[in-house]
Amino acid sequence: MTAVLVASAGKHGGTRGIAEVIAEELRACGLTVDVRDAAEVDDVREYAAVVVGSALYYWRWRPEAVRLLERHTEALRSRPVWLFHSGPCGPDVLPPRVSLPARVALLAAAIDAERTATFGGRLDPATARGFAARILAGGRRAGDFRDWHRIRAWARDIGRRVRAPAQT
Repeated sequence: MTAVLVASAGKHGGTRGIAEVIAEELRACGLTVDVRDAAEVDDVREYAAVVVGSALYYWRWRPEAVRLLERHTEALRSRPVWLFHSGPCGPDVLPPRVSLPARVALLAAAIDAERTATFGGRLDPATARGFAARILAGGRRAGDFRDWHRIRAWARDIGRRVRAPAQT
């Protein structure tokens, strides 16, 4: 079996939930998958492929996800890498694709990562911290905007692409 790392960074568990569903789909494709917090990843060399996701806060990636890409740039260059971010919330705020923050875009280019996927996020008024988050959580932006069908389809595509070279 081929091992895949799915690492995520977020504050309230919404991005971790996406990472777990991605892992579930990859396992259904016959892959061995480890799901880890981005801050806890010490080495990526044991994995045939890597998926890294971050929550978007004010259109920025979480620092621990950026550090993972920075620390492991050399090793990530030699394996397929997929990136995703989550966080746009509200019924009308999610464009088809949100651009990567500048530093992450440079890292993605350095490792030749696949095109980044943007998934809606989750904003729960009960867990919103900080003034701006509480204001957003009190309006139309509160709720769960993760598109599980789209997330699962994206993960299945990764699974097919990772398995294809292993089968030849």
